[in-house]
Amino acid sequence: MEKSVEKVKESFFLEGLDCANCALKIEDGVKKIEGITASSVNFVTKTLTVEADEPVNPSWVSDIKKKVKMIESHVTVVEQNNSTFSGGQRVDSTDQSSEIKNQKLQRLDSKTKTLLLRIISSIALLAFGLIAPLTGLVEFGVFTVAYIIIGGDIVAKAARNIVRGRVFDENFLMSIATIGAFIIQQYPEGVAVMLFYQVGEMFQGIAVNRSRKSITALLDIRPDYANLQVGNEIKVVSPENVRIGDTIIVKPGEKVPLDGKVLKGTSSVDTSALTGESIPRDVEPGADILSGFINKNGVLTIEVVKGFGESTVSKILDLVQNASSKKAPTENFITRFARYYTPVVVALALLLAVLPPLLISGATFSEWTYRALVFLVISCPCALVVSIPLGFFGGIGAASKNGILVKGSNYLEALNHVKYVVFDKTGTLTKGVFTVTGIHPTTSITKDDLLKYAAHAEAHSNHPIAESLRSTFGKEIQTEAIQDYNEISGHGIQAVIEGKEVLAGNAKLMLKENIPFTQPDEVGTIVHIAIDREYVGYIVISDEVKNDATSAIRSLKSLGIKQTMMLTGDSKKVGETVGATLGIDTVHAELLPQHKVEQIEALDQQKLAKEKIAFVGDGINDTPVLARSDVGIAMGGLGSDAAIEAADIVIMNDEPSRLASAITIAKGTRRIVWQNIILALWVKAVFLVLGAFGIATMWEAVFSDVGVTLIAVLNAMRVLKINA
Repeated sequence: MEKSVEKVKESFFLEGLDCANCALKIEDGVKKIEGITASSVNFVTKTLTVEADEPVNPSWVSDIKKKVKMIESHVTVVEQNNSTFSGGQRVDSTDQSSEIKNQKLQRLDSKTKTLLLRIISSIALLAFGLIAPLTGLVEFGVFTVAYIIIGGDIVAKAARNIVRGRVFDENFLMSIATIGAFIIQQYPEGVAVMLFYQVGEMFQGIAVNRSRKSITALLDIRPDYANLQVGNEIKVVSPENVRIGDTIIVKPGEKVPLDGKVLKGTSSVDTSALTGESIPRDVEPGADILSGFINKNGVLTIEVVKGFGESTVSKILDLVQNASSKKAPTENFITRFARYYTPVVVALALLLAVLPPLLISGATFSEWTYRALVFLVISCPCALVVSIPLGFFGGIGAASKNGILVKGSNYLEALNHVKYVVFDKTGTLTKGVFTVTGIHPTTSITKDDLLKYAAHAEAHSNHPIAESLRSTFGKEIQTEAIQDYNEISGHGIQAVIEGKEVLAGNAKLMLKENIPFTQPDEVGTIVHIAIDREYVGYIVISDEVKNDATSAIRSLKSLGIKQTMMLTGDSKKVGETVGATLGIDTVHAELLPQHKVEQIEALDQQKLAKEKIAFVGDGINDTPVLARSDVGIAMGGLGSDAAIEAADIVIMNDEPSRLASAITIAKGTRRIVWQNIILALWVKAVFLVLGAFGIATMWEAVFSDVGVTLIAVLNAMRVLKINA
């Protein structure tokens, strides 16, 4: 059988990326490189992620660097994933991270200072040109020098892009508009518009960078170092350099750098970075502990059980930071819209400059050319291209802060259309901690023997029910006494114990084996036992409903959910009791895994086309249903690799009420994103009309571009303050 090829992913930092439209061009250009199957640029984190069928190599990286330089000459590609290339070999670059960060900050400060100096110089020359009684070539020369100082880089970028076959971008629009102003002898306005544009771009850059910092601060769970114990010595090393089986020390106030098991020490740990839950959790020797936790008091000695690349904190960071690669329909619409919108507006501007002077008596080319130039300045789609992905990434960051991992903007947007929520029962709405509440043997066996046979029959099962039986039995399981062990999916266990055939399971198992039995009138999970085909009694096991499950169902209904449903393999009576307690609309019990999928498919047939179904399960044995639903949500993802892998959204603690929080954040994100879309399109439409009729000048045109972008960026940051 042919094996499927696993895609290789590699991430790069795009230093100097300050334009969302540039990000789209880089994304589109890099995916055309031979060997690359997909590429995605996260404008917020300045990250380029590429997928390929073969491992990365230095020449492959070189192609990416050349392509990015060709598309945007001011953007530099820097290798990520804590590694870099040196002489064709990968070397660890963790120790260089602080130095690289400082260099980036120095370059950023230098760039801002240089731009400020250019702005001041240009303002001085502009003021001199306006005040001094200059005429002719002297006047032209002063304004030209002022223009070159403030706009020379914009014109140079536009020229390079034209040579490369890329005409329609903001550099071209600003260049053609301001040079056109010079051609019609509107020198002061040409300089002033370019000056205003550069000032606006500077403030927009500051706003975007602050927005980036605010979002990434929510994801600041990456540990900086690990205290590695080597003999009697403690070495401070990078977490990437710690191996499985190593021992690390975590002092009070420090982040746990890697997943592990506590060997020595007791302490309370703050799990809020992963779960959004502020209540500390106590740990002691033998307890599992995850990277990203913060040690509150005692010193902990921990044995590392996962390398840094496989640790919980790495997986979470990877999921959240790469979530933008799965774009929401709204983002895809804006990308397509921007691609066609600018060329159309440029064509209209050309017609505006040429046709009226030819068709309207008294119309001059200079007047209509000016109107066309205003029209061009207005057309730049930056407000949309910047603020939309920023809004969605902010929503993903806000969800992460609340302990909700959303794997893509598409899933965040899909939550707005969820009208049906289907729950698994055990471990989702109930705690999944079973206790034996009743042992009922027939006259032919004692309680102790009934429990012994049940515990031995469940010796090899990982199900919570099996664990509760073994725990209640409280003695060592004699595994050598167990033979011919057979687990019957959805029914129970068949095994030979001490030479006797034992059947332990639900009522369906008894019916299947044609064994007469008593169906008790008790609430709870019933485990029926038969020995040598004779019914010998039953054991009642009860689960407890989660504290916030009732409020979760109530909140979902208040958010407009049409129907809640619970699917369980448990008995009909238990399912109906739990459903009635929580106020769930529909309950289907005694289901096998394939029956749960059938229920989802039946629900899919009755919903409207735009409506979505969300399934909420534990992410371990509900994988088929998670995959079949429109939005798969895993509960209790903390430490569960299966949950993180299987679901579209992972709720990192066991609170079903966080689902309502996720929907609230999704609705708030959509509201703010559409506010930005409507604001940008409405302002541009108004100014395009005003520009065409000669009412708006270039000053208003620049505001409609840079000013609206700035407002949209600031509005997008409100996503982080959504009260979930």
